[in-house]
Parts: sequence; structure tokens; C-alpha cells
Amino acid sequence: MATFFTEPSRTFSEFLLVPGYSTKECTVDNVSLKTPVVKFKKGEKPALEMNIPLVSAVMQAVSDDKMAVALAKEGGIAFIYGSQPIETQAAMVARAKSYKAGFVVSDSNISPESTLNDILALKERTGHSTVAVTTDGTAQGKLVGMVTSRDYRVSRMEGTELVKDFMTPMSELIWAPSGTSLKEANNIIWDNKINQLPIVDAEGRLEYLVFRKDYASHKENKNELLDADKRYVVGAGINTRDFKERVPALVEAGVDIMTIDSSEGYSEWQKDTLEWIRATYGDSVKVGAGNVVDAEGFRFLAECGADFVKVGIGGGSICITREQKGIGRGQASAVIEVAQARDEYFKETGIYVPICSDGGIVYDYHMTLALAMGADFIMLGRYFARFDESPTTKVNINGTYMKEYWGEGSSRARNWQRYDMGGDSKLSFEEGVDSYVPYAGSLRDNVGLSLKKVMSTMCNCGVLSIPELQQKAKITVISTTSLVEGGAHDVLLKDSAQIK
Repeated sequence: MATFFTEPSRTFSEFLLVPGYSTKECTVDNVSLKTPVVKFKKGEKPALEMNIPLVSAVMQAVSDDKMAVALAKEGGIAFIYGSQPIETQAAMVARAKSYKAGFVVSDSNISPESTLNDILALKERTGHSTVAVTTDGTAQGKLVGMVTSRDYRVSRMEGTELVKDFMTPMSELIWAPSGTSLKEANNIIWDNKINQLPIVDAEGRLEYLVFRKDYASHKENKNELLDADKRYVVGAGINTRDFKERVPALVEAGVDIMTIDSSEGYSEWQKDTLEWIRATYGDSVKVGAGNVVDAEGFRFLAECGADFVKVGIGGGSICITREQKGIGRGQASAVIEVAQARDEYFKETGIYVPICSDGGIVYDYHMTLALAMGADFIMLGRYFARFDESPTTKVNINGTYMKEYWGEGSSRARNWQRYDMGGDSKLSFEEGVDSYVPYAGSLRDNVGLSLKKVMSTMCNCGVLSIPELQQKAKITVISTTSLVEGGAHDVLLKDSAQIK
């Protein structure tokens, strides 16, 4: 006879945190969000920790090398999507790992034979007013000049003027040679009262730009997540089909951690993948597995050697697995059971295997609930897809700026490997949708605000760390009436009122 769960499958919206005793020490400035990413033995320190409990989803619409750098600056990890050729994914990892903080590869470049109209179109497209003029119009071309808004006045020009006639030529630029340190570059900027400094190699080719405005923001990145060589920590997704070719390429590119990207992780396919990685690399290569929704699935992957286990099936905003296949579980119920299984496994073996809550986050307070219920960190797709740093296009829909967002199980992504159960090498039916999400601006501003809410709530609970939250949190199930009571009610909001 089939196994029946007696408790309903619950979501985060069905719970609230009950306040605990807050001492004078319970202030946001005193809260630590540091959390383990990979398994470790009792009494030992994990080989990899994050400074914030957030990672970005293994999705085409979310995680590329730009997202990897932006999220690492804030203390989290991006898992660069694996539904692309091995070579291009490895190249993304390599670019993120070689990124030098403060040194920017120019994304606004033009040739000297272009016109002012071309400059204006480029500015409209990129939003940047500083344009490098190179012989071939590329970021790595030989630098011949720069154009900023000080070099032209649209009201007094026709638009057909050639860039070479109004740019600031190389002979008048202040620049620095390849190998200049960030400190030296910033000193040159301040000493010469300039806004940007080109870094040029021995052949005269543009390598980087260092901007005055980036100095302050770099100083503010107190949580940035770096490896032993002071490079940003970068993750990547793999599948259970081409792992024998993909994993070595990613390791060669310098990846810090990988995760098996699958809609359902309780399978022999994942067992084979984990066993091959352990036999080939031992514990030196870090890899997570998933996704699972119960204790049985967690223990299976933990015993197979997973460094962390992802929890959640069907809870993503673009995921339609539940309505297509009738499989999954409410995210809160899944996290609660798997967290209990993790703690039991730790007591039995002395090995702590972190769990990642993947999906089901609608509001910022859901993050705090997921952590309180036992998640060590949280994987987010829709949340990060809204930002400037995601790889998708910003579009105007009926007067509102949106960003494109599609699931890995959609026909647009066609990531059949993620949903592979040993059948044909194709996506038989969709398990994700193609959509838009409201554009929200920069990652830094939004992540900072969300985590302030998390830390403030932790202070209300009387705790100053994630482990303490998991031990002391008081959580209550709420009724549908409580849901209504929890928002604005029985009033007329000013935004919707029309006074006559």
C-alpha cells in the first residue's frame, strides 16, 4: 500500500515567527549571517563558508559570470548555469575567477571612424557615458582615445561628426601600464583629479578601466567572498550525463564548488555522478546534490558523498512540475523534515551536511523562515533575475520595465539534462514557463535591504546567528484569517483613494 503523509504539505506563507526575548546586544550590527556551504566533521571548520546565506539558481536567466562577481562581492555564491556547452561554461567560470576587483573590462567601445550618433546609441544601450575609442572598436583593441560627456554637446553638433575629431586623443590621456596595482591606480586618479584611468599593455591595447567612483564601493564590500588567492568564489552547475567531461573542465577553470542541477535528486544517476567525483578527486572537489523533499532522499545523497543537499521540488515561481507531474512538496514541510534528518545524521555520524532551500521564496520574510526551519542557505532564481546583473534583457511592458525570466524546463531553455530520467536526449514536455519579472535595479541595493529585514527579524527573535536562530526560533502555523490580518486591512489606502 502507498505511503500517506498525515500532515498537509505546507508553504512558508503558512507560518510566522513568534518573538523571543531580545537583549540590548540584539542589534542588526551584531548579527552574523555566516553559514557553512560544505560538509564538515564535528569540531572542525568547514572548508567553505559564505558571509550571507544566499546563492543564485543554476539558470540561464539568472547566473552567468557577471552575476558570479556581483554576488561574491556581497558574500554569496552564484552557480553558473550548466545548460550550455562545456567550453562556454568553463570560460564563464574562468572570467569570474580572473576578475580583478576595481579593474573593469570596458563594455562601451567604439572605433574612431564612428559618429556622434553612434556614441549616443551606445550610451543609450549601455547606460555608460565613458566610451573607449580603440582601433577596432573592441574592448581589447589598441587604445587611441576616450570619449566622455565633456567631449561633445548634442545641441551644438549635427550627429554625423566622426569620433576621431572630438575624442580626447591618447596623447592627452593619463594612463597606466599593465601590472599597475589597484592602490597605485587609485593614487594616480586622485593625484590627477580624473574620473577614470585606462590600463594599457605593452602593445598599447586596452586591458582595463579603473573608475574613481568604484573606490568607495570597493571599500564598502566588507562581506566579499574570496578564495585563498583573493579571487572571488564561484560556483557552477553540472548534470548527470556529461559530468566526466564537464567536471574536469570546470576544475581546470578554477571553480570553487559545483552542484548537480536536477529537478529530482533521489536517483542512481546522482549516485553514479557523486561516486565518480569522489573516486577521481576525493574530497578536494566540492559538489552539492539534489533536489529532495524528505528525510529518505537526504540520507541517500549524504551517504553518496554530497557536500550539501538541495531541498525543494516544484516550488519555483516558473516551475510547473507539480501541475504537470503531480510530484513535489510544500517547501516549508520539505525543509523542516530534511533539517531534522540532517541533525539526526550529524548525531549519528559526526558529519554535518548543510542543506539549501531551493524555491518557494515569495517575500523577504520567507528567507528568515527558511533559515529558522533549518536551511543553512537559500537558492533564489526569480529574486536575482530582477537585477541589473542577471544576463537577461530589460524590456518595457505597458510602461513598466521588466526583465525576462524563464525556467530551465521551458521550451526556451530546453535543459533536458535537468529533467533526465534515462530516456531520450530531449525535453519531452515542459516543466517551466517563459515569463517576465519586475525590474528591480542593482543587486547590491536589493540584497542589502532584504538581509537587513532578515537580521532585524533575528533580533526580534533574540538571536545573533543562523545556528542560534535554528535552535531558539519559535514558529507558529497561521490560519487563513491570520493571513488577512497580517496585511493592511479595513482601511482605504491613500494610493488607491480618489478625493473629489
